[in-house]
Amino acid sequence: MQEEVRRTSAVEVVRSVWGRRKWLAIVVFTVPLAAAVSLIMFLPNVYRSGATVLVDRQQVPESMVRPTVTSALETRLHTISQEILSRSRLEALINRFGLYADLRKRVSQEEVIDRMRKDIRLDLKSVKQDEYRGVTIAFTISYEGRDPETVARVANTLASFYIEENLKVRERQAAGTSEFLKVQLTEVKKRLDQQEASVSEFKKKYLGELPQQMDANLGTIERLNQQLRLNSDNQTRALERKEAIARQLAEAGSFSGTSSGPEAGIDQLTKLNEELRRMRTVYSDKYPDVVRLKQEIAALEKDLAEGRTATAAKDTPKTTATNSPYVLRLRQAQSDVDAEINILKGEEKRLRAALTSYIGRVENAPRREQEFRELSRDYESTRENYGSLMKRYEEAQLAENMEQRQKGEQFRVIDPAFPSGEPTAPNRLRYLIMALVASTALAIAAVVLAEQLNASFHSVDDLRALSTVPVLLSIPLIITADDTARGLRRFRLGTASFAVALVLIIGVSWFVAHGNEQLVSFLSRGK
Repeated sequence: MQEEVRRTSAVEVVRSVWGRRKWLAIVVFTVPLAAAVSLIMFLPNVYRSGATVLVDRQQVPESMVRPTVTSALETRLHTISQEILSRSRLEALINRFGLYADLRKRVSQEEVIDRMRKDIRLDLKSVKQDEYRGVTIAFTISYEGRDPETVARVANTLASFYIEENLKVRERQAAGTSEFLKVQLTEVKKRLDQQEASVSEFKKKYLGELPQQMDANLGTIERLNQQLRLNSDNQTRALERKEAIARQLAEAGSFSGTSSGPEAGIDQLTKLNEELRRMRTVYSDKYPDVVRLKQEIAALEKDLAEGRTATAAKDTPKTTATNSPYVLRLRQAQSDVDAEINILKGEEKRLRAALTSYIGRVENAPRREQEFRELSRDYESTRENYGSLMKRYEEAQLAENMEQRQKGEQFRVIDPAFPSGEPTAPNRLRYLIMALVASTALAIAAVVLAEQLNASFHSVDDLRALSTVPVLLSIPLIITADDTARGLRRFRLGTASFAVALVLIIGVSWFVAHGNEQLVSFLSRGK
């Protein structure tokens, strides 16, 4: 029962307040609602169209041709976006399609370009590669404006810009990489030629002292030592032959005084045969001294057979021994032995000089090895660097050729932009609901505030609640004809003022909202 009484009293209070403040509530509710509704209805429609571009990966396997463009796709898209959103590109688009005709009359060209940058949007579409990152496989480039046909054309033009610019960027990077490697290869080749010339000059200057010639030098030293030993043996044998010839000459001279004729030759032949037998016990038949004795024996036997010794003894008995062919051959053999000894001594001098030279080369080899190692280390490093650069240059040329043939990563439009049938902004229904709720809240707030600020009593109960003095009677409101006329005039004046205010509000709303795409963008971002 008490709840019904409190509910009835609350309803009575609301009715009483409504009776007193209904015009205030109506005005406060209607004015902002009219302003908001007119503003929302006068806002221009904004359309957005987008073209979807697919990222086609490299058609040639990377195991066969390594691409020179290794930057991330997202980074390259950002770079391309900066190029496309440059002042020159956007200004050309604005002039080509006649964009922002109304806006260009009110603001500067820079502000118009900034506005177009805000109207262009790039959305990446990726698939999840692993737990931490995804791979971009496509992207959508969209544009918004008031004319759906123009918006679609601009979006498709922007997509074509991305495709063309991507090809240019890849070709430029591939050509730049190839050119850079070519310059580096030329510089390294020049340095390599200089180092090759230094190595060649070093080898020519220290020929024979190089570390790789150490074994050859040691072998030559061993061979020279053997030749020296053989030379020494030959000199010893030559001296022995010289002594033997001298003895033979002495014996031949002694024979000239004691004997003559064939007897002396026979004795000489006997001595030679004895010496031959003695030498055969030590040397072989091919030994030079054995061969020589054989020749002397053969010559002496020939002389004895012809009887030259006897004839010469009858004619000139005093000079037989000294001028005999045998003595002459001994003297000739003695001269040959002397010449041979001189040749062997000269050969020994030459061999010792060569041996000294090769020993010096062997002694200098460690120092030359250190110098050659330092020189060849730089040469080998440069040669390896040159080989590596040559390989990378060839790969860069292949990659450049691939990009020129458009076999690398490409962008391809799979879903071109079409004119949109429905505007993307503004969302009028949403804004109308928000305006209705806000106007209602303002009206309630205005009524509550007016009641709080008004200190008058509206009923006997209000007076009794405030004072303990008993209320004896209440006088009703007395309305005269003048009061009625005055109230009617006020109502008409208020209605006219309210109507004029509504017209002004609607006019101002039209002025503010008509063609104001910036306000639409602001409200759309404010969602």
